[in-house]
Amino acid sequence: MAAPTLSRLPMSGVWPRGLRVVRTGARGMLAAARARGLFKEFFPESGTKTELPELLDRRKVGSSPQTVYCGFDPTGDSLHVGHLLTLLGLFHFQRAGHNVIALVGGSTALLGDPSGRTKGREALSAECVQANACALRRGLENLAANHMRLFADGRPWGAFTVLDNTAWFQEQHLVDFLASVGGHFRMGTLLSRLSVQSRLKSPEGMSLAEFFYQVLQAYDFYYLFQRYGCRVQLGGSDQLGNIMSGYEFIHKLTGEDVFGITVPLITSTTGAKLGKSAGNAVWLNREKTSPFELYQFFVRQQDDSVERYLKLFTFLPLPEIDHIMQLHAKEPEKRGAQKRLAAEVTKLVHGQEGLDAAKRCTQALYHSSIEALEVMSDQELKELFKEASFSELVLDPGTSVIDTCRKANAIPDGPRGYRMITEGGVSINHRQVTNPESVLVIGQHILKNGLSLLKIGKRNFYIIKWLQL
Repeated sequence: MAAPTLSRLPMSGVWPRGLRVVRTGARGMLAAARARGLFKEFFPESGTKTELPELLDRRKVGSSPQTVYCGFDPTGDSLHVGHLLTLLGLFHFQRAGHNVIALVGGSTALLGDPSGRTKGREALSAECVQANACALRRGLENLAANHMRLFADGRPWGAFTVLDNTAWFQEQHLVDFLASVGGHFRMGTLLSRLSVQSRLKSPEGMSLAEFFYQVLQAYDFYYLFQRYGCRVQLGGSDQLGNIMSGYEFIHKLTGEDVFGITVPLITSTTGAKLGKSAGNAVWLNREKTSPFELYQFFVRQQDDSVERYLKLFTFLPLPEIDHIMQLHAKEPEKRGAQKRLAAEVTKLVHGQEGLDAAKRCTQALYHSSIEALEVMSDQELKELFKEASFSELVLDPGTSVIDTCRKANAIPDGPRGYRMITEGGVSINHRQVTNPESVLVIGQHILKNGLSLLKIGKRNFYIIKWLQL
């Protein structure tokens, strides 16, 4: 492939197949996002006071929808809660009638973004990055589908599409790329970025690949500006340096102004950034974090953060959030605000089916609900009790409580296991059993979905699926 052309390409809406451009009105989109605390920093600050609001104002006669993008590097095979705010930022632009692009960094992930990191990322193979990119693309598309299906507000929205920067980087020749692109970047400016400075001062230092990352991200912005008229890049607050590089590159080549917006980083109670690298990620992939676990993550949020999270993570109108918080102040022990927050986020991530599953799991675990247990699927039970042993057993005539416990390897052989039952240490389906010789009864010990939940002591769970009932 020839060196990348840096001449101005026509911005005639060369959109991916199936992407529709929608024109609609939007009132005070930036002001509303600011009021929610969703947008933190704007760049360049001078331009965002007038030019950006005017650019995004759909009330003006003849105004066109703008294009906004955010990048997601596939360093893992799932998005996590740390990604959710930038994605919600894209959704807010989409809801205001603008077109948005979620860009999967299939090429940039091979370098590793140094922003906000104290040491380099572990190198990933091209095969691993490709598999991760496919998984992230599916995750983004599923979230966009849930958003469109479950949170429509009656207004026509802008388009949502997913791209991968491998499409324009995979056949670039290094020397040609450096000759045509590299000459437009100044070393002093690149070295002055906070993300670079902090790494250069660290014991490990910084690799050339990581240092070059901001050049590739800047080119992403330029490419999307040229091909799709993208004038706004959205990112976490640790991305401001990379966004600035893109702005300077585009302005130098075209004389046009583009803009950057950051969203706040979500941190743990200790102040650590939530994510894969920190080891505290709450994943959006069901196989890694179940709907129940995601739901409980938000139910457990502290009272002093729940109002902020309702504004950040949901589409609820601010007056409704005020009302929720007024009710919460009267009966904080009911955790009504946290439950609403958890429900809204879980529905966005996992759909109504995922939210229903999370609520069933909550009822089964924390409220000992037999009714919830009876309608739970095998998958939900496994998600609920991830540490539980799962067994498939044949129900022979006369199978007793002690037979069941022994076949599930839940109690030791001999008198000790027998005593564990007689002394009240065993329950089946949340009902204590004290007679080891009791024969299992369908409808009591075995639920109508063919499952039994065996509990030994306070924390040891065993799930049994009965065959040939």
